[in-house]
Amino acid sequence: MKKLFAILVCSLLCFSTLDSFGQNFYKERISRNHIVSIGVGPSFAYLDNGGQYRDFDFAIKPSISASVIKRMTPVIDLRATLGIQWIESGGNPSTKARDEWFLNGSSFTAKGSSVYFDVMPTFNLVSFDNHIYRSKVNFYGGAGLGVMFTQTEQKKSFSEEERPTDNSITTGFVPVRAGLSIKIGPYSDIAGEGTALFTFTDNLDGNIGFNRWGDHLFQAQIVYRRYFIPKSLAGN
Repeated sequence: MKKLFAILVCSLLCFSTLDSFGQNFYKERISRNHIVSIGVGPSFAYLDNGGQYRDFDFAIKPSISASVIKRMTPVIDLRATLGIQWIESGGNPSTKARDEWFLNGSSFTAKGSSVYFDVMPTFNLVSFDNHIYRSKVNFYGGAGLGVMFTQTEQKKSFSEEERPTDNSITTGFVPVRAGLSIKIGPYSDIAGEGTALFTFTDNLDGNIGFNRWGDHLFQAQIVYRRYFIPKSLAGN
């Protein structure tokens, strides 16, 4: 009787283990098609009073971003990103530049932050149907559209006695991103990502027309990417 009971218990344990293994295997066959990511890294702003860019004399400031990504096909993802980049003027402008700014009533300094939101498709160089079978290394990139709110404190001289004025502006922009991701686990990637935010304005800094181009933001971030469990499995 004891032997029969022991055999029964062992059999139940075996069936339970096999059933659990089968369920887990079935779950892994269902692709995790949602990704959440967070990125942190240095950035700079291309501004009219931003500095001497050819001499690499400009301010480096931090940037943070968070994204939600939906895989649409084995190649194409749809990505929504919310982020913030701190901006600041820099460098040592020439006397000629200062005289021109003074005559035009342009800002000598600007310091603040840009909060932005954008949506874009991204394209994977190496396609994959299931998150488990994605390549160890992959390259992705894309472009889209977004809206940006920038708030700065500006001064129209370098005088320490001048009180800065508060300024804000909302503008559209075209985000361009590219990244190299490395698989670090079944559900996680780490990526190096570069971003350019090409705005539709030349007035983020209160100084218009001094540089050849408008005002634009640039970022280099380390990004952690995590694949979601599908909603259909959340209750299981």
